[in-house]
Amino acid sequence: MKFHPTLAICGLACLLTAGSPLFIAHAQEQMAVGASDQDHALLERVERHLDAISLLKARFRQTAPDGKQSTGTAWIDRTNRRMRFQYDPPSPLLLVANHDQVVFNDSQLDQTTTMPMEKTPLGLLLRPHLQLSGDVTVTGLSHDGNVLEITLVRTDSPGDGSMTLIFHDSPLLLRGWIIQDAQQETTRVDLLDASTGGPMPPDSLFSTDLPEQH
Repeated sequence: MKFHPTLAICGLACLLTAGSPLFIAHAQEQMAVGASDQDHALLERVERHLDAISLLKARFRQTAPDGKQSTGTAWIDRTNRRMRFQYDPPSPLLLVANHDQVVFNDSQLDQTTTMPMEKTPLGLLLRPHLQLSGDVTVTGLSHDGNVLEITLVRTDSPGDGSMTLIFHDSPLLLRGWIIQDAQQETTRVDLLDASTGGPMPPDSLFSTDLPEQH
């Protein structure tokens, strides 16, 4: 299945070969064997932080591989495992994750793409209990000043793609992610003015019947 290029906003076309298969295997071995107790404690702290988020709302800025930027508003409702990325006009794009599916609509092309949530990195962010182990392998961890970055691949298919979660430290807060595809092109999503908690948005905001919303 060939995905629309702009689906990379949340890594829906998360296809990566970071160099050769040997590079991937080596990265996995380094994290599995050489990770320090401090690294493990940091990963556990990130897991607890994400598990504690019930609702996150933010403005977002997406930077495509060609440098083109677009903006919008994002809602991430981890309690009910759903998400909405609403692009600002004149963009025709809208992405909604709900009912174990991710639905992406381009009203200009009159095109809608649907896929299982667990086949995308969105499934990771919306898991009831996020574990950075098991079917997910950490291949990179960087803690530079007040910025923490964690790169993840699927354990059973590391060549399928990577997702780098970006956090602001002190206090810890998810600030965005970077997706690298099979051609080693990157799409970055920055979450701006993010806030957690607050009243739950109406269910209609997460309707996956996207064609009728345009």
